[in-house]
Amino acid sequence: MTENKTSSGSKNPEPSETDQVKRGKIIILVAPSGAGKTTLARRLLNDFPDMKFSVSATTRPPRSHEVHGKDYFFISPEEFDAAVKRNEFLEWEEFYGGRRYGSLISKVEKELKKGYFILFDIEVKGAMNIKSQYGDEALAVFIKPPSDEVLIERLKNRGTESDETLQLRLDRARMELTYADKFDHVIVNDDLERCYKELHSLVHSFMNQSKTH
Repeated sequence: MTENKTSSGSKNPEPSETDQVKRGKIIILVAPSGAGKTTLARRLLNDFPDMKFSVSATTRPPRSHEVHGKDYFFISPEEFDAAVKRNEFLEWEEFYGGRRYGSLISKVEKELKKGYFILFDIEVKGAMNIKSQYGDEALAVFIKPPSDEVLIERLKNRGTESDETLQLRLDRARMELTYADKFDHVIVNDDLERCYKELHSLVHSFMNQSKTH
């Protein structure tokens, strides 16, 4: 689960009573850092009003602009441990500095029952866990950079990476790429507009198919 979270920027209206009868489904978006996932996720949320971003629980402290329940569910390490023991997470993972992130089953199920499609922007292992649990009720898409060279250039252009963190992200990206063939679809982001057009088409088809069943 990445710290670079996205949001739609506006509140989605509650579904009508008719919509609530039809259970929502899950869309999983995975990509190495620098592959354009955050931009793609924002655009999906803006284009599909019945899609919501999955808000993760985390043990890290909130930043000044972050709101509990909107950006993350901020909980203590002890609360996180207790939730793990009670099997309350769909998936969870520990990152640099011992900070942990996880997707709470209760929060996800609450929105699915309302008829929303839930967008996950998470890491490969968490994505595989969710896909294994939800099967055809989840669409898993891997966004792939065109090459290592392009990925390095994109990360450097951020201006936020030291040589050490750049190498860590590259090592992780290479690990993540080994999972790509396990996803429902792989899209190469060699051109952002073309990539988004393909992603939008996949998501649109999945959502419309879901609504007819």
